[in-house]
Amino acid sequence: MTLLSDTAAVELLHGMVKIPSPSFAEAELAAHVVDAMRGAGLTARIDGAGNAVGEIRRGPGPTVMLLGHMDTVPGDIPVRVDGGRLYGRGAVDAKGPLATMICAAAGSTRFRGRIVVVGAVEEETAMSRGAVEIRRTHEPPDALIIGEPSGCDTVVLGYKGKLDLRYHVRCEATHPSNVVPKASELAARAWTELLDLLGPEASHARFDSPGPTLVSISGGLSAATAEFSVRIPPGFDAEGLVGALSERLGPDTLQVVNTVRACRVGRNDPVVRALSVAIRAEGGSPRAKVKTGTSDMNTLAERWSVPMATYGPGDSGLDHSDREHIELSEYLFAIGVLTRALDELGEHLTGENR
Repeated sequence: MTLLSDTAAVELLHGMVKIPSPSFAEAELAAHVVDAMRGAGLTARIDGAGNAVGEIRRGPGPTVMLLGHMDTVPGDIPVRVDGGRLYGRGAVDAKGPLATMICAAAGSTRFRGRIVVVGAVEEETAMSRGAVEIRRTHEPPDALIIGEPSGCDTVVLGYKGKLDLRYHVRCEATHPSNVVPKASELAARAWTELLDLLGPEASHARFDSPGPTLVSISGGLSAATAEFSVRIPPGFDAEGLVGALSERLGPDTLQVVNTVRACRVGRNDPVVRALSVAIRAEGGSPRAKVKTGTSDMNTLAERWSVPMATYGPGDSGLDHSDREHIELSEYLFAIGVLTRALDELGEHLTGENR
């Protein structure tokens, strides 16, 4: 077992951030992460989807999975350390949380059982292929922690789901002054019809309301395509919305590209409790929140009914921004929290299984 010093932990994250890893191009980082896991005392490999998968066993006991993602959105940010901050694409979303998981798995010496650490591919894409592969090839663990930036004193209880739609329409070619509707106009009208169906309370600001986005609209008078994304709360009738919108737009024009259900756990979830206890033990004041985006927590919660929550250092307001950076003090604090949480969670799960 190798316990990583603060210096080694920072070097680990710095090395990960220096390797560009936009979605579909994570292979170099995956190899680096596997080497880092092995250096930290885990056995590690790259699976069929390109995920970096490591594990460590400390005798019989429960299995806890820690899953973060390696891919980032496109964009180059010069990697540098300045004023206690590490700048670079992925520093927050989500190499910081993934590096935290590697360090915590190595340092959780009181944990008895099996810890699996996953650096997943393609989380930033519509289909989350890495998490889907993990869901397909692994038995459900006894507990799951997703690595996303929550802030080092905050636990994320859940995420909205997502409904991605594509509307394509064709019309006979005609003069722009003709009174008949043009394809581009029908595509624009489809957006207003969607807003009308969702109602005036639709908003990205609230977890319990759907939040629509006009992703793109393109085309001309005779052919046009519009893409919509709706972030959906728990219990939302996505099938009913698609049916109602299809009726308004006409047959064979609306396509469901992807749908992901919302997920949410309660404050008494064992993972939430373990993380909250650990935050307090490290000197923080634990908080809990829900997010209006989606993550791999949604993908795994569709099939795995196990205790779970999301945790990781970093300000999620910096996700995808040109100012992306992580406070190194927060990163080191989060390593302490997650290490304690693993020990706490292992004791709880062992007690439950007796």
